[in-house]
Amino acid sequence: MALSFPQLLQSQTIAIALLCLTFLSLIRKRLNSSTNLPLPPGPPRHWLFGNTIPKIFGYRKFEEWTKQYGPVFSLQQGLQTIVVIGRVQAAIDIMEKEGTHTADRPRCIAAGETLSGGMRLLMTPAGERFKKMRRALHAYLQPKIVATYGSTIMDRAKQHILDIIEDPIKHQDHAKRYSASVVMVLAYGQWPKGRDDPDIGQVNDCLTRLGNNMRPGYWKVDFYPFLKYVPGYLKELQDGHVKELGLFQRKLFEVRDRMARGEEVQSCFGKYLLERQKELELSDGETAYLAGSMFGAGSDTTASGISVAVMAAACYPNAQRRVQQELEQVIGRNRAPTIADMEVLPQTHAYVLETLRWRPVTAGGFPHRATKELIWGGYRIPEGAIVIGNAWAIGRDPQYFPDPEKFNPQRWFDSNGKLREDLKNYAFGLGRRVCPGQHIATSSIFLNTALILWAMTVEKDPNHPIDELAFTESANAHPMPFKVIFGPRAAETFDGVKELLDEYGI
Repeated sequence: MALSFPQLLQSQTIAIALLCLTFLSLIRKRLNSSTNLPLPPGPPRHWLFGNTIPKIFGYRKFEEWTKQYGPVFSLQQGLQTIVVIGRVQAAIDIMEKEGTHTADRPRCIAAGETLSGGMRLLMTPAGERFKKMRRALHAYLQPKIVATYGSTIMDRAKQHILDIIEDPIKHQDHAKRYSASVVMVLAYGQWPKGRDDPDIGQVNDCLTRLGNNMRPGYWKVDFYPFLKYVPGYLKELQDGHVKELGLFQRKLFEVRDRMARGEEVQSCFGKYLLERQKELELSDGETAYLAGSMFGAGSDTTASGISVAVMAAACYPNAQRRVQQELEQVIGRNRAPTIADMEVLPQTHAYVLETLRWRPVTAGGFPHRATKELIWGGYRIPEGAIVIGNAWAIGRDPQYFPDPEKFNPQRWFDSNGKLREDLKNYAFGLGRRVCPGQHIATSSIFLNTALILWAMTVEKDPNHPIDELAFTESANAHPMPFKVIFGPRAAETFDGVKELLDEYGI
């Protein structure tokens, strides 16, 4: 409904007042700064509006600015200072060593408050509520618990291979279906109703919507809060919130209803939350969103990681052959690799690490907020600044990753042929806001990569060249559709491969 003139005037007055208060607050913070050190250098900015941040592939532009201005550079959006980290040592110094002071999230009106209703863990500010929600999520995502999900992950991975054999052109869709189906079992104890389960489609729609709206600079309201009072400006996000809250509540209430009827409900995160909802002091909406967070906790990363592994196998056949040689020596062809084989397949493990470095799914990294003034390299990072660890640029640090555009799993081995302990992968975030779903994601990418390269060969399709930089524009990047040729490897025919997988995961 349109606002009357007095209402519109009142809204504008409130917006102007809030803008003035924000401006005065920032001036006070600057005057109260403990040092006169300058901000990190950065590109020229407009005196009022600050810098222009590309709405698409901003992380690639950040890499250019890292090369031009150094490991840490600064931007300005309105009255907000943004500090971007693009090299390994700076990430360690600021995000890891100062993790206590960079664990917070900045206010996110668009994707956080509006799309997520302020209930999505990913964007929840640091504090007691965040700690409570994260503890609950960690209870079902820590490594020792993930190990108990082995049969589920293996069962879904087997179906993933069978789907590729049946319809290889849609291999990327199969990867998304695999990851969403695993998460559905873990979150709600419910197996998908088939390859075209509508709930899986809705889950992937939620992830796409979130990724699109989390791009830095995509919504100006995050830097100019008064825009939230513009009638209709946030309607797209408000409608999206209604859709995803409805999905999350419906799935969780299905678990609640089964429990109320006395039916046997498989151990799952939703059941765990419902049994402890009062203890956790969570509303129905918060509980639904926390269970729904399981969808994002590794699901998007898993699907993209699997597709990138397939792309790399086709584009870098030598890397593929090294993994297959290891699989031949350690596993053979009479049985398929399992999650338990991860420790004895270092070449495959290195391949996965390189997959996550070469084309990280959260390439731009999610924003943190400095809760105190930090000093690094003679520069000042102000209290309240947005701090972004740009995974794309960090993974291209020439000191640690020479020839970074080359897919080279061997960079993860030391001179003794052991996986390096001094080299870290930042695909899952930095400091104290590392993605809690990283263990599921890593295990899933490892298993599916091992299974694909054990069961098949992957080659380029000469009629359809692969663009190694063609990715979606969302914050969680996926390869654009690409074609490869799958051939049988573990057996002479794909029917033979299916027979070898008959009892897999049972």
